[in-house]
This record gives sequence, structure tokens and C-alpha cells, in this order.
Amino acid sequence: MNAYIKGRYTRKIDMLHGSLWDKILIVALPFALTGIMQQLFMAADIAMLGQLVGKEAMAAVGSNSSIIATTLSLFIGISLGANVVIAGFIGQRNEKGVHDAVHTAVLVALICGLVMTVIGELITRPLLVALAVPAELLDMAVMYLRIYLLGMPVILLYNFESSIFRSQGDTRTPLICLVISGLVKVVLNLAFILQLGMTVDGVATGTVIANLISSSLLFYFLRRSKSTIAVHMQDFRIDKKILKRMLQIGVPAGLQGMVFSLSNICIQSAINSLGADVMAASAAAFNIEIFAYFIINAFGQVCTTFTSQNYGARQLERCRQVMKISMIQDLLFSAAICGLLVWFGIPLLHLFNTDGAVVALGFIRLKYVAGLEVINTVIEIISGSMRGYGNSLIPAVITFFGICGTRITWVYTIFQTQMDFEILMIVFPVSWIVTAAAICVAYKIFMKQLNSDMP
Repeated sequence: MNAYIKGRYTRKIDMLHGSLWDKILIVALPFALTGIMQQLFMAADIAMLGQLVGKEAMAAVGSNSSIIATTLSLFIGISLGANVVIAGFIGQRNEKGVHDAVHTAVLVALICGLVMTVIGELITRPLLVALAVPAELLDMAVMYLRIYLLGMPVILLYNFESSIFRSQGDTRTPLICLVISGLVKVVLNLAFILQLGMTVDGVATGTVIANLISSSLLFYFLRRSKSTIAVHMQDFRIDKKILKRMLQIGVPAGLQGMVFSLSNICIQSAINSLGADVMAASAAAFNIEIFAYFIINAFGQVCTTFTSQNYGARQLERCRQVMKISMIQDLLFSAAICGLLVWFGIPLLHLFNTDGAVVALGFIRLKYVAGLEVINTVIEIISGSMRGYGNSLIPAVITFFGICGTRITWVYTIFQTQMDFEILMIVFPVSWIVTAAAICVAYKIFMKQLNSDMP
């Protein structure tokens, strides 16, 4: 890896000086590609099951997607809190703060991962039953989720380690580690399915091993680093003051992500009530549309990091420029990817399943979700900007009412009058429009208050 020369970590972006257009792109695109590669490897799992095992196995794994997303959302939010705190210390040139925050973040990731594994193993079956997973799919869905949950410590560790690297502008190292582990995962999954006759258990096992590899690689590079983000085994302890700050920023951010996921669990339950074909179609479409989200989310999180460093350095005008540039770039890239996903929707769906009914249903979801997800750009960028200033609560509250409130209300009112897949999918753009309008108003008020508070 060329980012390391004689054991010395050298990759770093100066976010405090110079142009922003190129630097935001340099950081955002590898970050987006990391999410895309991660999803490609997950999509390969679904495709392998759909082509080599059957649509029932594919639907069983798809029924877990909302649960997994909800579980990870809270801790990814907390890792974002770590990113904000570390980036702020970098902006302040506080090396001790960076050092203590890095060691706190790694330790918190491992502890939270262990706790989630234990809790998850206890509630897996009751949770899937509550979500109305069909009886013929339940055993496979339970098997997949239980094996997946065993990997929670290393899954969370990878996300927290990635946030540490991202706090100083390095999004390439996590990407490289992910690609290495993902390729291993594909090989393992093929071996488990074709050679050992495994089904969803093989895919879940490959996922756990891949996450172990990626998190171990990142930990190795943190150990070898000579910069302020280096980790030292003897220095691991939780700094209570830093942890409190991480949680103040990270928990609302995580809850915002959970709101999306919880509302999607409600939608997934409605999807499950429509039968195995709809479940399989929705799982396939989700694994395509999510690529647009990774582009949108990448610019939002990079906006957070750049804002955090510049706010730490008290450069408020530069923070405003970060938000504007991130918004423009995100709108351009997300519009392009959304258009491509819809244009090539039918052949992409055929990669997952060749059943004509499944493909037709999947395209309905693509039209309403991937086709209109560009609206979500406004929510992600403004939320990212406000988190960079250290305020995660306002975006979380707005998202709760705008996204979760709209979607749950829709499922239990409009959908109940006409239980049709297309009617259900319309709720996605409706909830984005409501939330985007509200968060624009909130941002204007927040910035007015921030300007009056600044010396």
C-alpha cells in the first residue's frame, strides 16, 4: 500500500486551507466507493443465493436487511460522533485530544459489538416472528442473522476505525482494506455454497470472516501509524469526557439513521405481507438502489468532517462554503447515478433473479426509490453540516417526524386501504419531500443563531 512508507503513515488532507472543490471530491469519492464496494459484495451474496440456491434463500436474507441496518445505524452514528470529535481536535491542533479520542473510539467499538452480539442472539427468532417473516423462510432467516451477529465486534470495529482515518481526510485506506476482504468473501461464499453445499449459513460465515479481515487490516495500519491517530496497546482506556462528547453528537446521528431503518422495518413488514415474490423483488431492488444512497451519504459525511475541522479552527465562512460545495457536488453525482440505475434497472434486476414477476415488481421499487432519491441529498448534506457544528439533535428530531412519522402513518392508513406494492413504494419520495422542506427551515434558523453567538 503506497500510503505507507517505512511504516510511516503519510496520507492526510489539509481541510483548513486552500481550495475545497477538489479536496471534497478527493475525500468523498473513495468514501462513496467504499460503500458501493461493500454493497457490491453484499449484492453478490444475494445474487449467488438467488442463482445457486433459490429465491427463498434470497428472500430470507433480504428479510434481515432492515434489522441489520437498524442495528448498525446507532453505532455508525456513534462512530460519526468519534469522527467529529477527532476532526475537531485536529482543527484545534490538540494532539492529546486526538490520541485519547482514537483510543476511546476503538475500545467503545469492541465493547458495543460484544454487547450487541449477546442481545441479538437472544432476540433473533422473536424479532423475525414479530416482523411477519413467512414460516417457510423463518428458519433460514434466523440462521443467517444469528451467524451475522457473531461478527458484530469486528463489524463495529471496522466502522469506528474508518471514522478515525476519515477524520484526517483518508478514505482510501478503508477502501483498500474493504476490497481485499470483499474479494476473500466472494471466494469463500462460492466455496461454501458450491463445495460444501451450504446456503444462507455459508454467506453469513463468509461475511463474518471478511469483516474480521478488514478490521484487522485497519488496526494493523493504526498500530503502524506515526501520526496522531496511531494506537498503542498500553494506552487503551475510555476518556469519559471525550466519550460524553462523542455520544452527544453520535447518538442523535445514530438515532437519525435508525429512524430511516425503523421506518423501513415497518415497510418491510408490509412487504412481507405481500408474499415471497414481492419480498425477493424488494430485496433485489434494494441492493441496486442503495448505490445511489452511498453517493448521497458520502458527501454528507464528508461535509461533516470538513465542517468539524474548520469549526474547530473557528473558520465559520469556510464552513458555509463546505456546505454549499458539498450540496452542489452531491446533487450532480446523485442525479447521475439515480438516472443510470433506473435506465438499466431491468437488466440489473435480472442479475439477481430471472423470474419475470420478480423483475417487474423490482422495477416498481426502483422507479419510486432510486428514481427520486436525489431529494434525499438535501437531507443528508444539511444534516451533515449541522453535525459538523456539533448539533445532531435537530436533524434527528426532524427526521423522526418527517421520515418515520410519514412512513408509519402511510403504512397504517393509505396502504391499508389498498394493499398494493406500488402504493407502498410512493411513501419514499413523499417522506423525503416532507423532511427536506422541514430541515431547510431548521438550518436557516440554526445558522442565524450560530452567527449571533460567534464572537
